[in-house]
Amino acid sequence: MEPGNETSVSEFFLLGFSRDLEHQQVLFGLFLSMFVVTVLGNVLIILAVGSDSHLHTPMYFFISHLSLVDVCFTSTTVPKMLVNIHTQSKVITYAGCITQMFFFMVFGVMDTFLLMAMAYDQFVAICHPLHYPVIMNARLCGLLVLVSWFLSVSYSLIQSLSMLRLSFCSNWEIQHFYCELVEALKLACSDTLINFILLYVVTDLLGFVPFSGILFSYTRIVSSILKIPSTDGRYKAFSTCGSHLSVVSLFYGTGLGVYLSSDAPSSSWKGMVASVMYTMVTPMLNPFIYSLRNRDIKKALQRFLERTLCVQ
Repeated sequence: MEPGNETSVSEFFLLGFSRDLEHQQVLFGLFLSMFVVTVLGNVLIILAVGSDSHLHTPMYFFISHLSLVDVCFTSTTVPKMLVNIHTQSKVITYAGCITQMFFFMVFGVMDTFLLMAMAYDQFVAICHPLHYPVIMNARLCGLLVLVSWFLSVSYSLIQSLSMLRLSFCSNWEIQHFYCELVEALKLACSDTLINFILLYVVTDLLGFVPFSGILFSYTRIVSSILKIPSTDGRYKAFSTCGSHLSVVSLFYGTGLGVYLSSDAPSSSWKGMVASVMYTMVTPMLNPFIYSLRNRDIKKALQRFLERTLCVQ
């Protein structure tokens, strides 16, 4: 684009699912239901863990933080999308777009670090059970979460600030239901080389390091489990990490779908569908995965609901 086509931008237009006009009300009902289930499910996990002293352990400490991040992650994009569908408006302010990008990246990156911390917790519990109370102490757990928040916020802040230096052309239509970074960069008239370097190099690094940590932990975990002589012992050990493996598979599977669809030609529709899985379906399913496959959480939820009903 020529410099003469550059102009100051005050708002963007989130096209989202606007081409599917005849199903707008169905989409609104579906996404609203998913959002309500996600928030209620994750909030119940947080309350159950916080109210039950039996669950004040490193594993449930990380699970409760993951639930909190999932609520925030979904709340970053879905409410605005629901408002746009309901009002038939596609507008989001420039400041609102940058803010949405920032928090979306914070909570998305935070998810990867929490899953890595949870994998390390499982590794210590299964491979070094005698040293578990010493290694996974409250100080280390708190430090892991604090470092994760620091790295997530720092990365997101750098990406968001680098967006502020860009000028945009007269086309302000983002082919997505939220302010997706790649789609926004495509609209810029100024040089986006630095932005794309940050996007792909740092994002790949932040994705590769946690995934490598998870892979290493579970390689050692499987090796240790296979050495257990009894079948019951192996089954119990596998069932202990089964929920976390399910969540990791769901998170990285849908995340990989988003990543691959962003590089494909004519990918906007596929990218939005993959993003729905990533931003809504995964956070919605996580509480069910942990509660349905975990007796401790089911008992804690039952006790919490009983106490709540008794108080009322």
